[in-house]
Amino acid sequence: MSEGARAERVGAELLRELATLLRTEVRDPRVGPVTLQEVRVSRDLAHAKVYFTCFPLDECGEAQEQMLNGSLAAFLRRALSQRVRLRTVPELRFIHDTSVRDGERLSALIDSVAPPREQGDGDS
Repeated sequence: MSEGARAERVGAELLRELATLLRTEVRDPRVGPVTLQEVRVSRDLAHAKVYFTCFPLDECGEAQEQMLNGSLAAFLRRALSQRVRLRTVPELRFIHDTSVRDGERLSALIDSVAPPREQGDGDS
């Protein structure tokens, strides 16, 4: 088993558990609705980057990032240590992922330049 595959499996497990923890255990009203996109774990399993988006329209991303990287990261890491079977739980670093917002912006730009094509325009 390669180290990269193990890191991916650990990342997927951390993603599931973190999503559950954020939904059920975090009671801070300042934490808005965040969607976890991906967890990338280093090969030595010591660090994990948690990519997230905020809805609606990623308005609160920077504020949420600061809050999640504060004392909430320690709380989540401690809660993860009780839920996952790892010798050490990776240090969590939350990163606001703007790819969804960027994709919507690019799609709107493309739509404004090129009118949508009809489905039955004989391209077949």
